[in-house]
Amino acid sequence: METDILIVGSGCAGLYCALQLPADKKIVIITKDIVEHSDSFLAQGGMCMLKDEEDFESYFEDTMRAGHSENNPEAVEIMIRSSKDTVEDLLSYGVDFQREEDGSLSFTREGGHSDKRILFHKDITGKEITGKLLSQVQKRSNIRIIEHCAMVDIITEENTCYGVVVRDKNGEISTISANYTVFACGGIGGLYKYSTNYKHLTADAIAIALNHGIELENINYVQIHPTTLYCENPQERSFLISESVRGEGAVLYNANKERFVNELLPRDMLTAKIREQMKKDDKPYVWLSMENIPEEEIKQHFPNIMEHCQKMGYDVLRECIPVVPAQHYFMGGIKVNMSSHTSMKQLYAIGETACNGVHGRNRLASNSLLESLVFAKRAAKEMTKNFQGTSKEKQLAAANDLAKYQDKEVIEKQYKEIVLKEIERLDKELCTIQ
Repeated sequence: METDILIVGSGCAGLYCALQLPADKKIVIITKDIVEHSDSFLAQGGMCMLKDEEDFESYFEDTMRAGHSENNPEAVEIMIRSSKDTVEDLLSYGVDFQREEDGSLSFTREGGHSDKRILFHKDITGKEITGKLLSQVQKRSNIRIIEHCAMVDIITEENTCYGVVVRDKNGEISTISANYTVFACGGIGGLYKYSTNYKHLTADAIAIALNHGIELENINYVQIHPTTLYCENPQERSFLISESVRGEGAVLYNANKERFVNELLPRDMLTAKIREQMKKDDKPYVWLSMENIPEEEIKQHFPNIMEHCQKMGYDVLRECIPVVPAQHYFMGGIKVNMSSHTSMKQLYAIGETACNGVHGRNRLASNSLLESLVFAKRAAKEMTKNFQGTSKEKQLAAANDLAKYQDKEVIEKQYKEIVLKEIERLDKELCTIQ
């Protein structure tokens, strides 16, 4: 198969990037599972937006503080300054953010934020945004989505990417050649026992980058979300109890139902406090109570969380629920510049797969959707501006021997080992929780 631009991943970053590209360009999006099985659909809390110039300094400082000042200030400013433009795009696509009675946008607050600046749609903001982006993509005749199509390697020559090697749902190996390739593959949660991520997100792009000498940055910067619903024997991904719940007044209790922490601490600090309390209590969880949130607010703002907890046997309107930290987000990744270009020619990386320095050591709540969209658009703009064709002969000449990719289990095992070995080299403690 041949295409102008190939996007590997169907989350909000990949879909939004495709929508920002010219209609005269042939675009193929491949996804390892079905389109809806991306973490973008799971985002509960919301998406940040700069409300006015007066909030810029505060928003900037909150982001830097959460990231332990290891953030790239240029990237942080670009993200914040681009937020209104991004929201305008989303509104034009039909995204339905919560509004006040006068019709103005509503804002909520989450941990690490000094003010309310987070747009939301109930407690399924990611589904609302990504679903509307998908609807727009499906209307474009120049964009094709291929499900159950996994990237197993890239086609390269002289540090230039000419496309990817893929495995389809029948196990057949083939190539997709492209003038430009965009990694939008999501995070690394599939490497962990307890994670809010889908299990098929196993850091394939990171392993491929390591194999091809593509620059990486801070791949040991892995965020643990402090509050996921406790399950004794997790078979699937952990269910996240949104930061917004604590932002609206939920409190954390120890085994004796005593409050033990400021619930709005940045995620890494709160996670450390919860783990410390779990050790003191000799319990695999702590309690979270929504008693301070009005019942009607819970029903309107957090219906999905309330329904899921009910299915698991907990009535959040009447009782505490057990919560435990779990792997949640990947702040490191493939190193990119401010236009999301990697160290390899004709290869871009966006979303959770990429590291542009916005998040530093620890991501501020609800910056993920915004960062993914802002830098996906910047990638699309640069590819559009500099677009140049590559001869079919050169693309095909760079293709690897496909026979070596036939054994799916061997390739997947090798890739997981490659990434975990590198993370362990950088941070041994992280590998003890995988």
